[in-house]
Amino acid sequence: MKLTLSSIRKKYKEKTVLQIPELELEEGYFWGIIGPNGSGKSTLLKIIAGLMEATEGNVLYHNHTLNEKTRRSMTLVFQKPYLLRTTVYNNIAYPLKIRGYSKRDIHMRVNAMLEDFGIEGLRDQKAWTLSGGEGQKVALARALVFKPKLLMLDEPTANIDPSSIILLEEKIREYYAMEKPTILMVTHNIQQTRRLCNRGAFMYEGEVLDSGDVSHLFGLEANPLVQSFIRQGLI
Repeated sequence: MKLTLSSIRKKYKEKTVLQIPELELEEGYFWGIIGPNGSGKSTLLKIIAGLMEATEGNVLYHNHTLNEKTRRSMTLVFQKPYLLRTTVYNNIAYPLKIRGYSKRDIHMRVNAMLEDFGIEGLRDQKAWTLSGGEGQKVALARALVFKPKLLMLDEPTANIDPSSIILLEEKIREYYAMEKPTILMVTHNIQQTRRLCNRGAFMYEGEVLDSGDVSHLFGLEANPLVQSFIRQGLI
């Protein structure tokens, strides 16, 4: 899904927290959105996801404004998994149910996800009893089960154990290779950006200072402030 941001501005009271005159996120690329805390990364994702309104400006999805069809082809996974107060099975099944899939298809897809993520044993467990890593696996499985064309990830592997990070990165990489969606991932992990992404955008104080191929963003031609932050490990 191609995204075009035009004259985006977000204000809280009198403070401008996001100011993006123009940004195009090409279809089929894996974007790593990096920058220090408070730079507007999560705010940007929420505006693109339709969870927050911009004070000014527009986001176009394949040259169209946000509508129900577009909403049904995208999803956002948060740093802290927001799971329904029901079983793991029902959580993963939920996106399929609201999109009108048959019971047979739901059963097949959910069971495939449970097996793929190695969480078959959690099938009937209540979501609120899961560990952080288990919860994030369920959240990602729920996001991928309906094969979104736009996948947004907000710090998807923060504060979870190393083995869970390896698994989640593997599943994200596999999904991208198979389906070629557009992926936007906010992360503070520079090495994760290098491992997974082929495009990147650096944000600072609500603005996108530089964007493009990952080799450019981490190279000597990038904005000097980007180079400084990366060199000092400040993101």
